[in-house]
Amino acid sequence: MGRILAIDYGVKRVGIAVTDPMQIIASGLDTVHAKDLHTFLAQYCQKEQVDEFVVGMPKHLDSSDTNNTQHVVGFVRKLKKQFPDKKVITHDERFTSRMAFQTMIDAGLGKKARANKETVDKISATIILQSYLESRQYL
Repeated sequence: MGRILAIDYGVKRVGIAVTDPMQIIASGLDTVHAKDLHTFLAQYCQKEQVDEFVVGMPKHLDSSDTNNTQHVVGFVRKLKKQFPDKKVITHDERFTSRMAFQTMIDAGLGKKARANKETVDKISATIILQSYLESRQYL
């Protein structure tokens, strides 16, 4: 069984999270620049077996598209082309940045650490992945 890799895609930075090989626990992996993402994913998939990708899909509360939705749709298209043998799933990412910020407060991180956008992106990807894992339990 391979890992599931989650992506919180942004036009500047991308948060990445991954499961353990048994697909039970979600953990933050890294934050990379968007321009380096495809190279990072190719290198990671050479080292580790990845079964599927979960990409956070940004939507407003009323389910309408955000400014970033089209960027994510374009990224998903490229991802499917780069990894035709892997399952690519989109998952609702509403509130993940807010939840990530609250997680950092709850963990006792100081104001300076909470201002680090890379940390927020990585935690957001972890929340997306954990939410996806929980949703699979009810299928």
